[in-house]
Amino acid sequence: MDFVHSWLPALLATAAALLIAGGTVLRQRASRASGAITPGWWLGAAIAIAGFALQASALGLGSILLVQPLVVLAVLFALPLEAWADHRHPQAKEWAWGAILVGCVATFLLISRPEPSLRRPNDMVVWGAVAAVAAVVVGCVVLAERSTPHYRALFYGLAAGTLFGVSALLVKTVVYQAIHHGIHTFAKPEIYLLVLVATGAVVAQQKGFGAGDLQTSFPAMNVMEPAVAMALGVVLLGENLKVSVPTALFLGIVLAAMVRSVVELAKSSAVRGEEREAQLRDSAPSPIRRVA
Repeated sequence: MDFVHSWLPALLATAAALLIAGGTVLRQRASRASGAITPGWWLGAAIAIAGFALQASALGLGSILLVQPLVVLAVLFALPLEAWADHRHPQAKEWAWGAILVGCVATFLLISRPEPSLRRPNDMVVWGAVAAVAAVVVGCVVLAERSTPHYRALFYGLAAGTLFGVSALLVKTVVYQAIHHGIHTFAKPEIYLLVLVATGAVVAQQKGFGAGDLQTSFPAMNVMEPAVAMALGVVLLGENLKVSVPTALFLGIVLAAMVRSVVELAKSSAVRGEEREAQLRDSAPSPIRRVA
């Protein structure tokens, strides 16, 4: 049972992170300045979808507190893949932040040893969590629409990360229902709520990217997603870390260092993405003017 609830979901989550990273890098390289979708983009999308499927399997078997920190490693896995695609060597600073991320994830999981829980919260807790998430998303969208491009990217990134975090919880719920209820899963509201939330997350993500400040929206999204998913796992699913108060404080420091490393790695990736887009725009052929 320890293998099924700990090691297997950990392996699936790590593989999911690798595929998500590979699919993301492929889609970035296949994108054109014109915005056209190429066969390479579809290949990257297929690989990323396979990664999300593995993530769903991991969430169905293991704890959110176990799976989500490992999926964050996608930011790290993208580092050597981007370097290989760009024919360059990663900078020493990038490797340093990558080492910090791996160390933080390993330390958190080894000390906390999270396990899945089937506890059902009372309705007041559920509706309180729903109201809190809705308030965060609505607040971020309202602030984004009233802000400059920089803060618009930030707030839409936070909104997208929040919705992706909720999606992780819903994926876990839908997988559990599919295993235990089969075809009757389609008669339950969670699967349709998952489609709605995931669609909203993608829309908010694209809004953030469209603001033109990728190095702001991308890190915000990458940090907010695991934070929201892990918080909801504790509040709604009863997942907890059976540790003492001093150990919990130490884990808080570890999580803070993990967040910082994710921000730095995501920011580096976003900067390179903006540089590639600028190069594509500069290399695109200018329109031919007809002389009368």
